[in-house]
Amino acid sequence: MNGLKTMVLMVTLTLMLVAIGGLLGGKSGMTFALIMAFGMNFITYWFSDKIVLRMYRAKPVTEAEAPELYGMVRRLAHRAELPMPRVYIMDEDQPNAFATGRNPQKGVVAVTTGIMRILSREELEGVIAHELAHIKHRDILVGTVAATIAGAISYLAQMAQWAAIFGGRRDDEDGGNPIAAIVMMIVGPIAAMMVQMAISRSREYEADAGGARIAGNPMYLANALKKLHMASQRIPMDANPATSHMFIVNPLSGGGLLKLFSTHPPMEERIARLESMRMGG
Repeated sequence: MNGLKTMVLMVTLTLMLVAIGGLLGGKSGMTFALIMAFGMNFITYWFSDKIVLRMYRAKPVTEAEAPELYGMVRRLAHRAELPMPRVYIMDEDQPNAFATGRNPQKGVVAVTTGIMRILSREELEGVIAHELAHIKHRDILVGTVAATIAGAISYLAQMAQWAAIFGGRRDDEDGGNPIAAIVMMIVGPIAAMMVQMAISRSREYEADAGGARIAGNPMYLANALKKLHMASQRIPMDANPATSHMFIVNPLSGGGLLKLFSTHPPMEERIARLESMRMGG
């Protein structure tokens, strides 16, 4: 069901991008939107893992350099029937982790130095298993493409705003509907963000459940999430909002509207679902 839901949401995002391009620039705007989406997704597919690893200054480690972590990833990857992913460490105090890679053969698991300091062995296993579940479900590509399309929608809206300010638009047959364009300047980015959040939250629940099965005990991850959630509120991290959906807990602390528009599900709900797995729910 979640796979079908994700597919529907992805199609919705793509149609929104094309529709906004058409409203802002008619047929030429629609064509530009399609070309932009193709180009951005091409770059995302081939280079997103390298970009995000460089962004967070993640360093690859070998088994000799981090034997316990490397051995844990290898053992859990074997249990999940996955190829051995590359292992990276980020020099960050905030305890967190993410996975990247366009397919299981190119998988990467990255953890911060902070997460290795505060979690027990079992809790770290729960986190690694969660990230391996993302790789197994191919969530990385889905989430990254969703973020790219949502970003393209926001970019088109910004272009339209500047064009309106400087009088760059023409109200001819191929120029789109000006009233609809103004509405989409405001509504489009918000709607795109909401759809992206729905995709991200859906995949997090699935990765929690899959990670619990890989680790063999849902409480490993549940206990880890409790610690990570509390620590993320206390320890800041200089994270890019465009990549926040990749982390196991939102690296951007805060409440109010920031919490409302989080790409992650409510932590209480995630923990409750894992606890229900322990009880056979």
